[in-house]
Amino acid sequence: MYTYWKAIVTMGKSSHKFDLRLKMAQYAIAEGIKPAARAFAATPATVRKWLYRYRDKGLSGLEELSRAPRRCPHKIPPELEERIVTLRKAFTFMGARRLKLVHDLPCSHHAIGRVLKQRRLTGRRRKKHQRKRDLAEVKKRWRLFEQISVDTKELKDIPNYWPQMKGLALPRFQFTAREVRSGLMFLGYANEDTAANASVFARVLCAHLRASGVDLGGVRFQTDNGHEFIGCFRQDRTRDGFEKTVSSFGAQHKRIPPRAWSYNSDVETVHRTIEDEFFDIESFRDARDFHRRTSSYQAWYNCLRPNMNKDNLFPREIIHTLRPDLNASLLQLPALMLDYLAPDYLSLDTLHLRGYDVPWHPYF
Repeated sequence: MYTYWKAIVTMGKSSHKFDLRLKMAQYAIAEGIKPAARAFAATPATVRKWLYRYRDKGLSGLEELSRAPRRCPHKIPPELEERIVTLRKAFTFMGARRLKLVHDLPCSHHAIGRVLKQRRLTGRRRKKHQRKRDLAEVKKRWRLFEQISVDTKELKDIPNYWPQMKGLALPRFQFTAREVRSGLMFLGYANEDTAANASVFARVLCAHLRASGVDLGGVRFQTDNGHEFIGCFRQDRTRDGFEKTVSSFGAQHKRIPPRAWSYNSDVETVHRTIEDEFFDIESFRDARDFHRRTSSYQAWYNCLRPNMNKDNLFPREIIHTLRPDLNASLLQLPALMLDYLAPDYLSLDTLHLRGYDVPWHPYF
């Protein structure tokens, strides 16, 4: 005969509910329902339930039964469920909320989501790194110098550079141009992010590319909608300085939509790279030393730094493979110090854009 303490010890050693129920049912058959309830620290109703199930169905009666409701009064009808499935297959880009909103479905978006999940129509959203890899594969099929992304970066938010910028009067803004297919990068620096500086940067860059054998007729310069690229509109002007400068060389100017920063990801990514690899670790003696170091970094980036997103190749290798006819001087342009360039780089129609309607240098 089982004793109370023996039952407790037996219950503690059992690792499965089925084993406990079997022992409890057998104990109830031998000793009775109430003694079994005391021995197994359960209610008589619980002992009676498992005893009756054991007597009725044997060992299978001790298995756990499903607790799901046998009927759901709020379940959507089969006709509506099939309509949801049909709409989802027709409009694969629509989620549960949009399906309900656009097609006025008479059920909640939670119910629509449940139907889509049961029918395995939800689909997994691609993660950011997957989208970047897919986009990189698309850009590998672009031709060389199909697009050059241009952007500016304010340098005062870099902790290691800011004290040097203030103490040595170093440039506050960086102008960056990056060729999308090869990753070729050109840098320019200035104390103001004005339309005049952007125009000078574009003029020098376009002249350099044309002298190196690049046909600018098929080049597209892409920028955001910053004031340095939009410029100031006047009654006698229909286009800003940057666009007119680019167009004068036969190239095109394209602006990305407002707040669509990912469109310029090629140049935005390199801004973070330059900050980590250059500005966070370099120290400068003066403006001349700053120019030498920025030019050296640009040359290293274009000629020796492998790019993991481009099969560990660097821009010089990609350009030589795709266009071996281009002049080797293409990679020899140093970083541009826009504040010190000669006024000859500026045309008369962009002269007034230097600063804010006032010439920056008196001799202009």
